[in-house]
Amino acid sequence: MPTPPPRQPQDLMQLLTRAERLAARRLQGVLDEHGCSLDAWRVLAQLADGEGHSMTAVAEAAFLPPATLTKLVDHLVEQNLVHRRVDPLDRRRVLAFLTPRGETYWRRIGRDVRAKWPVVSDGDDEMLRGLLERMIGALEGAARTAT
Repeated sequence: MPTPPPRQPQDLMQLLTRAERLAARRLQGVLDEHGCSLDAWRVLAQLADGEGHSMTAVAEAAFLPPATLTKLVDHLVEQNLVHRRVDPLDRRRVLAFLTPRGETYWRRIGRDVRAKWPVVSDGDDEMLRGLLERMIGALEGAARTAT
């Protein structure tokens, strides 16, 4: 029996892109029930730890350019889901936090997302997370050595 040809990087990119798009579509279906966008969900997820995060950190975590993030956070502030506060350690920075209403909203969305998120099988989520984290680390390391 002949050995199958080695997988090419484009094959992996195809699989990753397809998985991301299907996951985003599934997630957006749940978020639509709450009037929440995928970008807003990412922002709320970052702020859900209650520690307060700089706009730069939130922009990186949500994969948004700063100007887009500012508009989105303005909208979340108008909805009383997020509030901003000057960083007491560095008065030049502004930190974003969930409001009590935002925390309740986040918990409600989180329950629905978990209930409707497909699970492949026990342990696969953690295995996939570990593999993706290793891949990210390898790609970031390769990017650092290339510059």
